[in-house]
This record gives sequence, structure tokens and C-alpha cells, in this order.
Amino acid sequence: MWWFQQGLSFLPVALVVWSAAAFVFSYITAIVLHHVDPLVPYISDTGTIPPERCLFGIMLNVSTFLGIATMYVRYKQVSALSSEKPKILRLNKLGLTLGWMSCFGLCIIANFQKCILYYIHVLGACLTFGVGSMYMLVQTILSYLMQPEFHSKDIFWARLAVFLWSCSSILSMFVSSVVLYSGLYGENLVQKLHWDSQERGYTPHIISTVSEWSLAFSFLSFFLTYIRDFQKISLRAVASLQGQTLHESPGSFRAEEQALLVAGSI
Repeated sequence: MWWFQQGLSFLPVALVVWSAAAFVFSYITAIVLHHVDPLVPYISDTGTIPPERCLFGIMLNVSTFLGIATMYVRYKQVSALSSEKPKILRLNKLGLTLGWMSCFGLCIIANFQKCILYYIHVLGACLTFGVGSMYMLVQTILSYLMQPEFHSKDIFWARLAVFLWSCSSILSMFVSSVVLYSGLYGENLVQKLHWDSQERGYTPHIISTVSEWSLAFSFLSFFLTYIRDFQKISLRAVASLQGQTLHESPGSFRAEEQALLVAGSI
């Protein structure tokens, strides 16, 4: 059995590989068609013009569902390991809520392009990266609280390092973006897809775009830390039949007539 076949470790692997492919494929397409500059464009700029916009959107929508599934499995795992620890259970529920909000933001990014609906796109980015960073913080705290009984110190330190990487990228991107869009370097820079290195504002633009790519890959790196944990978990779907037919109301059956059907491992 290969390492990614153990337990549900294929989920974070699929999330990371698929999401990275979404960024890389849309970038290559945009470069080949000369829609953006080769040197570190905004990730969103590589998904603005067709056909890369279509590719970017559909691949990130799939990433959204992979993210939801991965976060749910993590939630169930922590719940099972710490069923008698109220503090951890509360943090775990908070983490799932924040994680799913972040996934919803990714869906917004995928379907509302920066150059068309800028403010909605920014809202999606804030949900994805801002709320997503809070999700990373909660999971890092959980890793600290669950060591050494369930987690090793190495996992905690790895997640803390990735979280700090993410925070530094957010700070760098925020400051450089505020400077860039302050009005000192011209108007309608949101619509600008091509930059000359001699232009005013080029330096904060590059800092902002590098920070965005760094932020995106810090998020992907965080889910890589789930692989070892997910190798030790599997889930089963169980269907509870409320009767022997599907055309009568559940109330017409006695409790002892209910049947359980195990659908198998996910």
C-alpha cells in the first residue's frame, strides 16, 4: 500500500496538488496567450481573461469541495480523540466553522473575477486568507493542546511555522497593496495587467504579487501537515432506513422496524 493510500491521506494530498495545479495551469495559459507579464503576476490576474478564467474557476471550485471534505475529516478526528475535553471540542467546532467560511471565500474568488467585480473578489480574498489564517491558528492551538498524547511537538512546530509564514505574507501584501492603490501611482491600477519595470509603483506591485503567491503556498503547505494524521483515520457512511419502503411516511413504522445499512468506507 502506497503512503497516500493509507487512511484518508489522499484528501489533503489531492487538495494541495489540485490547488497548486489550478494556479500553475492558469498562469501558464495566461503567459502563453500574453494576457499577463511572466514575472510574478497576481494570481487573480491569471484567472481574469478567457480561456484561463474558465480553467481557474472550475479548478478552484473543485478545490473548495476538497477543502470542505478535508476540514470535516480533521474535525471528526479531533472530536474522536478528545471526546471528553470540552475546551478542545469547542475549539474544534470553531475551527470547522472558520475553515468552511474560508472555503466559501475561495468559491467567491473562483467565480467573481478581480477586474469585473473587484469588491466582491476582495471580500472572497478576505474570507479565504483572513478567516483561513484564523483557521490555521485554531488548528495550531489544537495541536499544542493535544501534545504529547495525540500530537508530537514536531507537528505543532511545523504548523506554527507555516502559520507565521502566512501571517508575514498577509502583512507584506496588505502594506504593499495599500501603498500601491493609495493613488500615488495612478488610477485604475486594479484593471492593469501589464507592468513595465520602469513604471512608478512597480516595486510595491512586485512586493504585493510575491506576497500573494507566498500566502497561497503557505496555505497549501499547512494542509501537507495533515497527511500523517489522515493516514490513521477512515470514515464510514451509514444510512438509517426509516422503513422497508420509500412511499410511506417514517411515522408509520415502529422503531424496531428501522434498519441500518452500512454503505462502506469513504
